[in-house]
Amino acid sequence: MLLAQILSVTIFLAMFALMVTEKIERHLVTLGCAVLTALLVFGLGMHSWDAIMETLNIKTIMMKSFWYSAGDVPENSTGINWATIFFIAGMMVMVEGMAASGFFRWLCMRLAKLVHYRVIYIFVAFMLMSFALSMFIDSITVILFLAAVTVELSQLLEFNPVSMILAEIFCANLGGSATMCGDPPNIIIGTSLGYSFGDFLKNTGNIAFICLAFTLVYFILICRKEYINAGKGIDYSKIPRPRTAIVSKGGFSNSCIIFSIAVVLLVTHAKTGLTVASIGLGIAGLTLLASPRYATRILKHVDYKTLLFFIGLFFVVGGLEQTGILKLIADLIGKVSEGNAYVMIAIIIWVSALASAFIDNIPFAATMIPVIKSLSATTGVSLETMAWALSMGTDIGGSGTPIGASANVVGTSVSAKSGHPVGWGRYCKLSAPAAVVVIAISTIYIFVKYL
Repeated sequence: MLLAQILSVTIFLAMFALMVTEKIERHLVTLGCAVLTALLVFGLGMHSWDAIMETLNIKTIMMKSFWYSAGDVPENSTGINWATIFFIAGMMVMVEGMAASGFFRWLCMRLAKLVHYRVIYIFVAFMLMSFALSMFIDSITVILFLAAVTVELSQLLEFNPVSMILAEIFCANLGGSATMCGDPPNIIIGTSLGYSFGDFLKNTGNIAFICLAFTLVYFILICRKEYINAGKGIDYSKIPRPRTAIVSKGGFSNSCIIFSIAVVLLVTHAKTGLTVASIGLGIAGLTLLASPRYATRILKHVDYKTLLFFIGLFFVVGGLEQTGILKLIADLIGKVSEGNAYVMIAIIIWVSALASAFIDNIPFAATMIPVIKSLSATTGVSLETMAWALSMGTDIGGSGTPIGASANVVGTSVSAKSGHPVGWGRYCKLSAPAAVVVIAISTIYIFVKYL
């Protein structure tokens, strides 16, 4: 077993190192490391075909509880979390359908018109919209279209879009922490531990809304001088009307209906018994049926590389779990904290935040799930409390640097392509202090509310 443990840790660290260099596409990195895990860890180190099958975890897809849970907590399983894969794939299809109809661009242009194109009001409105949409749609997608429209408006209204885009990124990550389906780490936590949309909304949602008030005040105070007088004297008649963004009226109407159905199903899935996997697949089917003309285009634009990245990642983390490495990490945290719940929660939230500022928060969250399960079983500290600490740490910690979360990379890339590059200095100067304060607020809230 020692050989298997050494090999699994080596492969895991190599995977992280290769992802940080960004010289090889990350889905190729995780899939390659998954193959090495199967051959070296499970084959050479453990000589166990059962370990491979348990990590592939295909049998769970065949179970009724995978599609309809009736409120039951899913059985503990290791390896690939297929519920996360199915749900993210379904949401990708829905979002592509909405984008094809012009829904997102219309929404941004309409909101800008409602505030009479006053840049400081657009700044606040776009932060709020970024937070709200990221509660239901992947934050990467939200920033992709929101940053693009921000750049377009900056050219029309003659202002620098960088600070606005950075504020949107921060609010997207914060909004994503409020629900189960906002950020990928929350999807992983929810599907792995059996928590519902409502569970997240009542717990991390409360923290996120409190932190939103601070975030708005912080960014307005810091960026007010930059935007308070911007856009004055511009001829607003030259700005395209919101309705010009709508590519297809029928598709636009369908997008609104399908998005509403998705929100209702997610909010009520704990009562209906529908799992996130069945909701994701059902919404994808509705989207394709409602837009037959765009079905091929929608399927073509789905981010399959991200789905493959998740599959490879879960398999590699499964290697750490099968060899007992994650239990050793949990035991170490328990030993350092000496069973003190306050110290334990502080370690989880701040280590998660610090790690997520420099490495992708998705693999970190996936790695920590079995760790907090083991910690809860051995120390008696509530698993739920640990889950909320892990969620806030990974989601908000990722906002601290340009590489901490995928939404950060997307937003800064859009800004750079428009001629407004964002260096580490400018990014961290604006966002890092906000991230530290939000994590501190989250820590205090968890201490007071749960311990």
